[in-house]
Amino acid sequence: MRLEQLQAFLAIAETGSFQGAARKCGVTQSTVSRQIQALESDLGLELFHRTSQAKLTLAGERLFPRARKIAQEWQIATQEISDLVSGRQPELCIAAIHSLCAYYLPPVLQQFCHDYPEVQLRVTSLGSDRALKVLKDGLVDLAIVMNNRFLTTGREMVVETLYEEPIELLIAANHPLAQYEYVPWSELIHYSQVVFKDGYGMQRLVQDKFERLDATLQAALEVNTLDAFRGVVRQGEFVALLPHSALVEARNDPTLAVRSLTERNTTTPDNTAIMTRRVVMVTTNDRLQIPPIKHFWQLVRDNIPPKSDTALRSAS
Repeated sequence: MRLEQLQAFLAIAETGSFQGAARKCGVTQSTVSRQIQALESDLGLELFHRTSQAKLTLAGERLFPRARKIAQEWQIATQEISDLVSGRQPELCIAAIHSLCAYYLPPVLQQFCHDYPEVQLRVTSLGSDRALKVLKDGLVDLAIVMNNRFLTTGREMVVETLYEEPIELLIAANHPLAQYEYVPWSELIHYSQVVFKDGYGMQRLVQDKFERLDATLQAALEVNTLDAFRGVVRQGEFVALLPHSALVEARNDPTLAVRSLTERNTTTPDNTAIMTRRVVMVTTNDRLQIPPIKHFWQLVRDNIPPKSDTALRSAS
């Protein structure tokens, strides 16, 4: 069975003749006759009484509402795909790590809403692993995450590196480690830490670092928001390892301190030992062909990190 055959069948039922159906479908009457004969052959029953007016047989009456529904669904589907190709999609769904949502992404979101006012933009703040999972499940169109080569591989995936940034130490202003300009890892490992929950790339990055140091990560508390990190660390006892972009507000908070890390006791940074994370943007090849998604992708490429953020650029 072919769609053209169903369309010919519906045209005959609606016009009452093979000739009227041919005019409606824009084909010859013989073409309509062949299509109906082929359809009847597939079904094993005649669909029309061949009289002066083509009337539905019992089989034709049973087929008619089903065929009309199939044709309507096909019309809806083709229209939706046409809208997609032309950029008239109802929404664009993004998943991004918390630091991007808090600081770097808002100007991009505003620009996109200005450029595509008819597209509903939906942004969800998630950990990297979860963001990549919902992308692969088709629940979002694009993800901005901490790179994980095990999760971003695949022939259908498109990965764009945005920047690389240092991991720094967040402590209370009166914490013992605040005396250091560059905190040695040999001192840091003695303090209990606030860490991201399982499923966040930062948790895995910190855990791997401690394993390489042959040290035990004393994870006292798990949280998943930047506000929670600042609130807990501000109490004075715990410390936290966070990426540079997650410490924007902390740098302006007199109750908190941000310190760089080094492998040994020194008054200068050990640049060869700086712990970093790489932030990437990920989507699939087919999505990148859709105009709103392609436009959002380009906006992120052009604006994240902000050109004024020299600290990130120098670390990348």
